[in-house]
Amino acid sequence: MSLSVSVVIPSYNGKSLLEKNLPYVIDAFKNKANAIKEVIVVDDYSNDDSIEFLKSHYPFVRLIKHTKHRGVSAGMNTGARASKGEFLVLINNDVAPGSDFLVECLPHFKDKNVFAVSFNEKGYGFTKGVFKNGYIVFREVKANKTSRTFWANGGSAIFRRKLWMDMGGMDEKLLSPFYWEDIDLCYRAQKRGWKILWEPKSVVIHEHESTTGKFPKKYRQRIQDRNQLLFVWKNLGSSVLFKKHIVFMLNRAFRHPGYFIVIIMALTKLRTVALARRKEIKESKVSDETIFGFFT
Repeated sequence: MSLSVSVVIPSYNGKSLLEKNLPYVIDAFKNKANAIKEVIVVDDYSNDDSIEFLKSHYPFVRLIKHTKHRGVSAGMNTGARASKGEFLVLINNDVAPGSDFLVECLPHFKDKNVFAVSFNEKGYGFTKGVFKNGYIVFREVKANKTSRTFWANGGSAIFRRKLWMDMGGMDEKLLSPFYWEDIDLCYRAQKRGWKILWEPKSVVIHEHESTTGKFPKKYRQRIQDRNQLLFVWKNLGSSVLFKKHIVFMLNRAFRHPGYFIVIIMALTKLRTVALARRKEIKESKVSDETIFGFFT
């Protein structure tokens, strides 16, 4: 089948990472077997020399500039809307892909129910999602064969663009500035009956948290915990499981009073999450229990 791929790289103050990793993307772009038709960098209002670097060294790369700092998910959505390919590759600026990294994963899309394929980040595997102690969590599994995975990493995966756009992409309104936005997208896809795969032969190297690591650790942890709550409130449609979540959440807060701060942070977005939850329940075709059953 004839394919076309758009590569989108969100970047914030990432000149040094672009200098290091963009050459690998360009090498992959030159390999026709990857079917890449364009490379897009979305600059999230950087104050380093990222833009000047791109213009002088990579003028053929499409550069889109945000007029204010909006976060990772917004950068992904901006790039997705501007892209022209049938498939959308999301690569963080701290990811170095192999020169043939798409060759093995593109054939998976012959199955119309495949929404995304996650790349093999060296040293990591695919994920299994479970409902445990009132929360949706996941664990990593090492493997050497194509496997169904709970989510495709938003910084190193390929997505079917039409389905991405049908769902509205990353939920930047609820989950900005970072964390859980890719898990949220993939869970919503599975609730609609689509599959997420992990392909071991599509190899990339990912220096995790090269960008988010610039933020204070305490701030990052609270955003991560808040977004986990928002993810559950938005997506857990099972009334039985949701009641269990509320009980475990309150128990956790009373055991660790600092967690009340996280709950309050999440409650400030209650109206937004309530509207999103209503939409997800309406459009879901697959139960939470069924999804967890895939990974038992």
